[in-house]
Amino acid sequence: MADETKFVPEVDQGPIKYDEMRIFSDEDLNNYTEEELKNYKVKYDIPFCEEMEKGPWPSYVADAKREALHRHKLGQDKLLINVDVVDDLLGQAELSFVNGETHWKHGGIVGVFGYGGGVIGRYSDVPEKFPGIAHFHTMRVNQPMSKFYKTEYLRTLCDLWEYRGSGLMNMHGSTGDIILLGTFTEQLEPTFFEMTQKLNQDLGGSGSNLRSPSCCIGKARCEWSCYDTQDLCYQLTMHYQDELHRPAFPYKFKFKFDGCPNCCVASIARADMSFIGIWKDDIRINQEAVKAYINGEVEPNAGAHKGKDWGKFDIQKEVIGLCPTQCMWMEAGKLMIDNKECNRCMHCINVMPKALKPGKDTGVAILFGAKAPILEGAQMSTLTIPFMKVESPYDNVKDVVDKVWDWWMEEGKNRERLGELIQRQGVPKFLEVLEIPPMPQMVKEPRSNPYIFWKEDDVPGGWKRTIDEYRQRHKR
Repeated sequence: MADETKFVPEVDQGPIKYDEMRIFSDEDLNNYTEEELKNYKVKYDIPFCEEMEKGPWPSYVADAKREALHRHKLGQDKLLINVDVVDDLLGQAELSFVNGETHWKHGGIVGVFGYGGGVIGRYSDVPEKFPGIAHFHTMRVNQPMSKFYKTEYLRTLCDLWEYRGSGLMNMHGSTGDIILLGTFTEQLEPTFFEMTQKLNQDLGGSGSNLRSPSCCIGKARCEWSCYDTQDLCYQLTMHYQDELHRPAFPYKFKFKFDGCPNCCVASIARADMSFIGIWKDDIRINQEAVKAYINGEVEPNAGAHKGKDWGKFDIQKEVIGLCPTQCMWMEAGKLMIDNKECNRCMHCINVMPKALKPGKDTGVAILFGAKAPILEGAQMSTLTIPFMKVESPYDNVKDVVDKVWDWWMEEGKNRERLGELIQRQGVPKFLEVLEIPPMPQMVKEPRSNPYIFWKEDDVPGGWKRTIDEYRQRHKR
């Protein structure tokens, strides 16, 4: 019998058979030795770049050198863009360090037919020095939900980019996309065709549009996930295709989906609309497991901090004393929780995962307005809808999204994120748009303006009432 709860895409993805689609042989892909790499020198002297190879951390310069050597060993006859693309990239990076300024210029409008997003145009402003990167356009590839890949898919994508691009990739960008770094304009359409028609793979978002929605691993592997992050992320991605590919917004807009308040994709800090899994009922407690933690029979933090002698586990010091709302205590050897005071921070659950679990009445809290410091400085999301049930087809979520976008597109200034519009017009106005009541948790600070500006709906009789009734009651 089929598992009806299992996430299944609306469109059959079909198998990808690398052996039928591959461009390079195994000999092509493993065409240099470590000794050759050790002795390899790129075309240019790059002392500043090579400083970044020193120290214990992985270096993009070292990775770029590997790719440069690999491309030279392949030879120009097996590649569709300049074999020197990576050498020229490192050469221009060195020049940027020397001059103290970038030598990239934005490409303006460059992309694929029918899409306004997905391609970030880049051109060198010194193409005569570095012809291999005269164009260096980036393509964003929409990642699968929770970034689950099969090896066949990744190898096919890597072959495609080696052949039509620089071979350099970023797994993943801040929004979650696979980033294909650097190709010439004439390779954009063929690459797009190969991805969409053969890999069943779409581009991600870029520009003033909906960026590629991103989610945590969710119920696929996490027992704490309070809703199906993958399904909600997938459904909204499919539903808002126009907004993803054809920029029409004042600025970018990001959905991010966290299955629980641990916030593994940091939606509270990085998303204009953050979905955080939450529960409405009580934390589930296994009192026998609590005793096992206290007696040292089970390692706290699932063993994450073992390796040093931290001493005996102290539930008062490590759990109860660190509760931000002080809603926990021990009573007659049992752990007690005043759940109405709990703010769902997850600390106690993280420390004692065998003893504590989220409740069963689950849904999402929806927050708005997080962003990086572009115009008004960095902002965290504002909790606006404390709890909402989320079940396919998610019409309740789509209704909220549509209200927010209608207001933002009408009132937002150019390059103004949603959080900046809320900051400019105020949370009360935003709550009016969403048609939800305010709550005390939304108050940042007491009002400093002594005047109250009434709205007509709040005044009995509105603005058109007369004063006659008042005078009848107050005759001299």
